[in-house]
Amino acid sequence: MQSFRTHTGVAAVLARENVDTDQIIPKQFLKRIERTGYGDALFFGWRYDAQGNPDPNFPLNAPMYSGASILIAGKNFGCGSSREHAAWALRDFGFRAILAPSFADIFSTNCVKNGLLLVTLGEKEIAQLTAHASAQRASLTVDLEKCQIASQEGFATEFKAEFKVDAFKRMCLLEGLDEIGMTLKRDSDIGAYESRRPSFMSRITG
Repeated sequence: MQSFRTHTGVAAVLARENVDTDQIIPKQFLKRIERTGYGDALFFGWRYDAQGNPDPNFPLNAPMYSGASILIAGKNFGCGSSREHAAWALRDFGFRAILAPSFADIFSTNCVKNGLLLVTLGEKEIAQLTAHASAQRASLTVDLEKCQIASQEGFATEFKAEFKVDAFKRMCLLEGLDEIGMTLKRDSDIGAYESRRPSFMSRITG
């Protein structure tokens, strides 16, 4: 898993509340278990019209958000089903961090497993960011080591905020560790334990 320490990128605004996982990645795209290839399907029902053409009224289709890697969203982002494909689609599109007043719990866990940082900010702070990033192309730096967000290009006034992240989730993101990676860190201990097991407890093969 790709680690997250500090990231600077263009911020896109999706000023909608209660965006659920079926809107993030519709059910017809859940037929595969690979983690890549979902970027084009992100927000499919909103991004495209009935003919499959990009809808110019959908925020992420705006030219000023081209290459955006930070998403500013409304409260309760990622609610709905537990599909991990939602995190895969956001990462495959290019997002590294999502800023919102609140997130759904299972979605939050899935994002950490895929190197996607979720930052919870107050509604006033989100409103400030939304106002700036809706007016023109603007970029932010999200620093997980310092737990700080700072404005970069495109901000008329300086923005700076601190945020909190669960200590375990922060460690996983900083070190780029999912469950498999954490297990492999104890590979020598596991091997030593297996070597001490009595023969009758050996794994049955064949």
